[in-house]
Amino acid sequence: MKLQKQHTKSLLIIVLLMLLPNLATAEYRAVSVPKAIVYDSPSAQGKKLYLLGQGYPVEVIVNLAEWVKVRDQQGGLSWIDAKQLSTQRTLLIASPVEIKKNPEVGGVVVARLEKDVVVDLLEPAKNGWVKVKHRDGLVGFVQASAVWGL
Repeated sequence: MKLQKQHTKSLLIIVLLMLLPNLATAEYRAVSVPKAIVYDSPSAQGKKLYLLGQGYPVEVIVNLAEWVKVRDQQGGLSWIDAKQLSTQRTLLIASPVEIKKNPEVGGVVVARLEKDVVVDLLEPAKNGWVKVKHRDGLVGFVQASAVWGL
């Protein structure tokens, strides 16, 4: 009986540890309209807080089907109409960065991007680098530490 309880506890701990990485994964979406209004509550009658431009990435905190509570790059929490978001993955450049041809510190520089530029995420982060595409068509790698939205 004691051995069975111990086995059950061990199995439960293993299952919880397996689920933990999934719980820690953040969900991100991008604004899909030219200008999206964000509110202080999940209603168009709520107080209008500010506008987010097309492509701006947001972290999903709560999804109520028609309204989504999101966090922006500065940590602000607000509500947005779910119809104004897409599942397209974008990133926000958090500090000036160079786009490299290859994921190497000494790699060839393709372009330089300033803070707050939105880029498309092409491939997930690997070894501290993420593959991105600028709206002008430039493709390359930036250091994951220089972007927000991963």
